[in-house]
Amino acid sequence: MRTHAVAMMTAALMAGGALVAPRGSAEELQGSLQIKGSDTMVNLVQAWAEAFMAQHPQVTIAVTGGGSGTGIAALIGGTCDLAASSRAMSDKERAQAAAQGHTVREWKVALDGLAVAVHPANPVKRLTLQQLADLFTGRIRTWSAVNGSARAVVLLSREVNSGTHVYFKEHVLGPGKEFAPEALLMPSSQAIADEIATNPDAVGYYGMGYLNSRNSVVSVAKTPEGPYVEPSIASVQAGTYPIARPLLLYSRDESQGLTQAFLSFTLSPDGQAIVQQTDFVPLP
Repeated sequence: MRTHAVAMMTAALMAGGALVAPRGSAEELQGSLQIKGSDTMVNLVQAWAEAFMAQHPQVTIAVTGGGSGTGIAALIGGTCDLAASSRAMSDKERAQAAAQGHTVREWKVALDGLAVAVHPANPVKRLTLQQLADLFTGRIRTWSAVNGSARAVVLLSREVNSGTHVYFKEHVLGPGKEFAPEALLMPSSQAIADEIATNPDAVGYYGMGYLNSRNSVVSVAKTPEGPYVEPSIASVQAGTYPIARPLLLYSRDESQGLTQAFLSFTLSPDGQAIVQQTDFVPLP
């Protein structure tokens, strides 16, 4: 359904003349790009790719997911041109790139708020960062501890190669903390959303673009005194939502030609319009 929506949105933008060819004409740009990485970003990058290829018929762009770590490893190994990542490269990864003789450049291309979601029947609609940390580390095991039912909490997390997993671990659980052993590691954000829709005891997190009518969003506060804030374009851009992050593309060495043209397009007004159309947050 999300892929179909992206295709419809791209067609609508093209029909309205909203897309402007980046740097050069269709005749000047040709070749292919391989983009791998973040499952959170895969629909956004695919939408960019489809719009870009529509303007440049001699260009082919292949987009695959697999997780931020997978994309960064592919970039270092030379099997892709751009890595999509929902977390920053680690010092270890940068050292690996340097050992291969590459300088990696980071491009901030969009913003995202990590939504915390529960089943609509769950009465818990507000949590602090500390309560979230206690839930996902296993210190809190029943919903009654956060003004819910007496039932056991079912924890849903992304798997370890996911940038979303890494970001949530570092910025919510805190330094040195680990997810509870009983947390279920899900293969995608969509899998978390689907499980929450059928499990009244589940809680999970994902990019705000995956929010849907079958899940209920939780307002998050830094302290019990509040304010409790929901993820939105306004709250993420303003910095008031506590769990927000940049979405990144990484290139090897000095990007040129087709790679640079695609990167320029993502940062253009038309590229940022696609960011919003795919339920992420444009750069301010």
